[in-house]
Amino acid sequence: MIITIDGAVATGKSTIAKKLAESVGYIFFDTGAMYRTLTYGILKNKIDIFNLEQLNHFLETFPSKFDIKIIHRERKYYFDSEEITQKIRGKEVTNEVSKISALKAVRDKLISLQRELAVGVNAVFEGRDMGTIVFPDASLKIYLTGRDEVRAKRRFDEIKAKYPNESQTLTLQQCLEDINKRDAYDTTRENSPLIQANDAFVVDTSDLSIDEVVFKILEYKDALKTKLNHHS
Repeated sequence: MIITIDGAVATGKSTIAKKLAESVGYIFFDTGAMYRTLTYGILKNKIDIFNLEQLNHFLETFPSKFDIKIIHRERKYYFDSEEITQKIRGKEVTNEVSKISALKAVRDKLISLQRELAVGVNAVFEGRDMGTIVFPDASLKIYLTGRDEVRAKRRFDEIKAKYPNESQTLTLQQCLEDINKRDAYDTTRENSPLIQANDAFVVDTSDLSIDEVVFKILEYKDALKTKLNHHS
């Protein structure tokens, strides 16, 4: 069974998807981290993304250089044998990931990789185009939303906690502007824009705890299971 979780930035997607996967014993895939790893590889190798020959050669070799390992129950991301879990969350990758992940060649490569990873497994895939483009036939689709100011505060708190030195001058207003900019970009980009799948269940995470959101998704899953059993 494939469960997809899509939604805008700072709706709690990764945390919710991870907790949901743990609670039902499914594999969890953070597709944003895949795009970040690929972006890191492009920056590290100084790939000119407008040189199609160079870009395509890099994309061909990417799957063999990309790896995820579970160490002490934590997911660690690797590129070319280098552990880069923290690096892919840094400013350099963050500044470039939207632009790089919007490229058709990049999306085609990662969509193909994500579909390969889904064969024969029960998994929760989290991202922005999971229920619409990557897994249009997923058994259960969730679309997370949240009020702008709540998401901005979450992002602000997260950055302050993770990068106290680098974020000393960061303001809540900056986070709000960044989120609005990212939303506008993600929803209007040409390739795989962020849109709600017609058959997705929408959950507003603004006033809910992580556990409450997970519980709500589990209710949808149980209702779906009951419905399927009834039809069979």
